[in-house]
Amino acid sequence: MRILTTTFLVLLIFKNANGQKPADPLAHTFSIVARDERTGEMGVAVQSHWFGVGTSVAWGEAGVGVVATQSFINKSYGMRGLALLKEGQSPQEALNQLLQEDEGREYRQVAILDGSGKTAVHTGNKCIDYAGHSNGENFSVQANMMLNDNVIPAMEKTWREKKDLPLAERLVEVMKAAQQAGGDIRGKQAAALVIVAPRPSDEPWNDRLIDLRVDDHQEPITEISRLLKVFRAYEFMNEGDLLVEQNEMAKAMDTYNQAMKMFPDNLEMQYWTAITLANNKDIRKASSMLQRIYKADPNWRELTRRLPKVGLLQVTETDLKELLR
Repeated sequence: MRILTTTFLVLLIFKNANGQKPADPLAHTFSIVARDERTGEMGVAVQSHWFGVGTSVAWGEAGVGVVATQSFINKSYGMRGLALLKEGQSPQEALNQLLQEDEGREYRQVAILDGSGKTAVHTGNKCIDYAGHSNGENFSVQANMMLNDNVIPAMEKTWREKKDLPLAERLVEVMKAAQQAGGDIRGKQAAALVIVAPRPSDEPWNDRLIDLRVDDHQEPITEISRLLKVFRAYEFMNEGDLLVEQNEMAKAMDTYNQAMKMFPDNLEMQYWTAITLANNKDIRKASSMLQRIYKADPNWRELTRRLPKVGLLQVTETDLKELLR
């Protein structure tokens, strides 16, 4: 189903300028497409005063590249741009073909980055000021309908200064800098962060490494930053689970503790750490942790009762009674 902007005035302006109403969603915004030269990971980050902006602007495929399509969005630029890269075209060649086939090209803003870090970017001359872009090896920053002309320089400056951060955190810092410089003239509403692997694997469902969205929030970039921190904490939890499977209990506890330090009030992280302690025969410490968890939410006690049946809690009947008390 085609999505039309609900702002009648914008529709009227567009119709007068182009002879027809736009058949594309209007997501004026700022974004970055980038590649980590150390890991090869590629990503897109975006913020806009437009609901659910991440569903339209950010596109990526492991080992292929990433695309940001915005202003009057032509969503097909995402999938078609990636397909052209897979065919062997350069970002510039792919961009040229997309624009050549699009009568609304002057209302578009789009950036493409491939797996080698090459970039191409277009800002149509009918994008609403302040609009512009800056790109180079491994990055492209672009924005339209900004409050002022300081946003693009702030984004590029931060990208270059934050090179020691992991790609996801680096992109979030670029988003923060854009907002601090003025951001979208209409304000804030939604944000998204997508990171894809440098190479495709035999498990393509795991090739999108990070996929975070904030569809409607008063502080979307702050919320994306918080969600990324949660994501990192759960990475420690997943690593701990793997170490448990390998019977590396000491290392598992170290990773669980790192997760809990990041979110000390998270009952889920505390709970599975306690269960790991119990499986490692440290019943006293496990029981002490579980009692605090049960006090906060008694449903966790019922979950403990259910774990032995599926083999996730392997203790004696006596120890189980201690854990459930």
